[in-house]
Amino acid sequence: MSERATREETVNVVWSGNWVAERLGVALEGDGELQELLGLALRRNPKRAHLLVSNVLGKHVPQRPSVVYGAGYGLGERVRELLGEQEARRAVVLGYAETATGLGHAVADGLRDAPYLHSTRRPVAGVRQAGGFEESHSHATSHLLLPEDGELLAGGGPGADASALVLVDDEFSTGNTVLNTVRALHALHPRERYVIVALVDMRSAGDRDRLTAFAAEIGARVDLVTRSTGTVTLPDGVLERGQALVAAQEAEQAERVRQDERAEQAGQAERVHEADHHAAPITRVDLDWPAGVPDGGRHGFTPAHRAALEAALPAMADRIAAALGGDEAGRLQGPRRVLVLGFEELMYAPLRLGTALEAALGPDAEIRYSTTTRSPVLAVDDPGYAIRTRLVFPAHDDPADGPGDRYAYNVAGAGFDAVVAVVDSTADTPELHAPEGLLARLAPHTGQVLLAVVPSYTPTPVPHAQESAVLPEPLRGPDFSSYAPEDVGWLLQDLSDTELEAPTEEREEAIQSGGAHYAESLPVEYQPSAEYQALFTAALETSAARIARAVGTVTETVLAERGPRPVLVSLARAGTPVGVLMRRWARHRHGLDLPHYAISIVRGRGIDATALRWLAAHHDPADVVFVDGWTGKGAITRELAAAITEFEASGGPAGFDPEISVLADPGGCVRTYGTREDFLIPSACLNSTVSGLISRTVLRADLVGPDDFHGGKFYRELAESDVSGLFLDTVAARFDEVAGQVEDEAKELLAADRAPTWEGWAAVERISEEYGIHDVNLVKPGVGETTRVLLRRVPWKILAKRGAGADLTHIRLLAEQRGVPVEEVDDLPYSCVGLIHPRFTRGATGADGKAVQGA
Repeated sequence: MSERATREETVNVVWSGNWVAERLGVALEGDGELQELLGLALRRNPKRAHLLVSNVLGKHVPQRPSVVYGAGYGLGERVRELLGEQEARRAVVLGYAETATGLGHAVADGLRDAPYLHSTRRPVAGVRQAGGFEESHSHATSHLLLPEDGELLAGGGPGADASALVLVDDEFSTGNTVLNTVRALHALHPRERYVIVALVDMRSAGDRDRLTAFAAEIGARVDLVTRSTGTVTLPDGVLERGQALVAAQEAEQAERVRQDERAEQAGQAERVHEADHHAAPITRVDLDWPAGVPDGGRHGFTPAHRAALEAALPAMADRIAAALGGDEAGRLQGPRRVLVLGFEELMYAPLRLGTALEAALGPDAEIRYSTTTRSPVLAVDDPGYAIRTRLVFPAHDDPADGPGDRYAYNVAGAGFDAVVAVVDSTADTPELHAPEGLLARLAPHTGQVLLAVVPSYTPTPVPHAQESAVLPEPLRGPDFSSYAPEDVGWLLQDLSDTELEAPTEEREEAIQSGGAHYAESLPVEYQPSAEYQALFTAALETSAARIARAVGTVTETVLAERGPRPVLVSLARAGTPVGVLMRRWARHRHGLDLPHYAISIVRGRGIDATALRWLAAHHDPADVVFVDGWTGKGAITRELAAAITEFEASGGPAGFDPEISVLADPGGCVRTYGTREDFLIPSACLNSTVSGLISRTVLRADLVGPDDFHGGKFYRELAESDVSGLFLDTVAARFDEVAGQVEDEAKELLAADRAPTWEGWAAVERISEEYGIHDVNLVKPGVGETTRVLLRRVPWKILAKRGAGADLTHIRLLAEQRGVPVEEVDDLPYSCVGLIHPRFTRGATGADGKAVQGA
């Protein structure tokens, strides 16, 4: 971006500081560019009357995104030149919330290889504070530093000298904020060099001397890099006069509103309220934000994140352009004025979307960028005043300091054909969509409102070295499983090269004789016939909408009761496809990027304690939501509750909630479910080929040590039969179709009595006695569990509820293939129940384990 182009964009015929200068005697003096960069406004702040309003920051004044980004990037290039390439690569960039978060990020981009962090006023649960400081003149003073990597601010790495710290703010007024920051951070991580970067340096001579003296005091070099320099001359009594002027203007504006209302009521004038204007339609656009890329620098932003975002920006811009009405080439139909509107600290993501949109749409479109703000500023509709109009709306991100007004400046009356509102998922709340919310405030002032939600990044704190030596990292696809790496992290160890399979009859005999536990070996993976594979495909198409409804309902219930950002932990492996779908629903409907892991639980042996320790080291245990596919009689529900109690009693981290959230709860075993109907869930029809090509989990003493994750296998050789992605995509494609039903069902469930009835357990006990089995573990109720019996165990017979219909088609086919009788029964709370052959020995067919005729 050339200096000339920037100046041509920011020049005004009337300086936007004239109104304040004339009334308060405030004088702005400096180099020739200063008045092009800055205007003046009045703020409602007891500490400072005037506000320097930047024309290139993208906060209060809509500006071309390329101009805003170019201003910061150019400063970063100057810092890189100052430090030299090697030191620039080691530097750490710190930006200030809220106005300089995007500027600081652009400066870091100009350095090219530097990581970036910005301060924040939003506390984040589970993230340790690495520092903080005060901004004395601000309306919101406290700044938090919440890096995901606790060593980020140390710089340099173990044994190396600390690298330069580059601090970025939009302006230096007194330098107090910089002094407070350096003082706080130098006490924690002393270093020899600091670089202070700002668009404008407006400090007095005394303020400059204070910074020089402080640098000498701590023995560090402090360099300054600025775009422009100058001074603000404030006459005596300016604060009191400014406050009086603000009060008078607000009273005058309020009186004009009252007069208009009275005139309208009397029929003497026609006044059209905002609500009476034609309100623009509001459309949500799915950005497909790159997985693993943070929404900004609140917890740190690395060069690897930068590269991933750069690669994804063109496609995201194309999606926005298409939603705006672009043709196949991405061009808008006729010139369009489009505002990309960011959200408070979320400045960089919408800025880069804006630059990408500029590139995508070309000169036919006029793209501008600005953001909403917490800062209350007087609006005066005068060309000599920097803030012409103001939209007021309630905060919509559940701020730590409580509810309050937020503002969008110079948007109303600016003639934008469309506004693209960009928020993070934390701020995509009912307040955003309320009748008085931001979207409703924007709608009367433009022809179209698009909502783009960037997933709020959930930090994974870097464990200490001692923890790293004990706790392995989760496995991810494509190295382990056919799922995408962002879909799930497997808290398992890879036993793919270990021979664990045994013939089904051999396993059953060993399990029932007490010679082995079912988790010590694996069944030979069932390879479906062409007929059965076709049955799966047909069943998936038939039931996809039904599953999507259940996925949506259970996810909405979890978000309502365990939000705002739960950590999904599926019970491998049946729970894992459900966990992936819940994660996709949360992202599709709410823009949430929820963490998802798969963990092993073994009946009779409990849950993987090493995996629980890993989760506690990386997340707040209270945020963990355990997920499974369905309930049978509730054995795993009870197993998990007992395992969590034992884990805590043995000294493990406390706080895990043992309740399981399931897609289907036909047994009445849990409170959180998508449905209590017992119907065919196609993921139950197959084994690994619908579960990311992962085996059921393995726990054997010679393979799994006390500090190891439980084991699992990745069946790469079955890739040609893999339908894991087909299952997920087919269900997810129905999300929008069922959204209305989900909303209604979730509301009903949240208001209903969902206490477990344990109806299924009672039925299983009755069946166990009636059929002479006398072991509830050999009675497997429900479509899912019955399918498992036919695929993995030695089935004795199948009990089918009379009239169950199409949900049992695959059950009947499998039973026929294995020569297992199907008995039609009444008074069954499930669609079907699978009975494992009791007291099995090879050759036995009767319930007593002996060979009999006609069983």
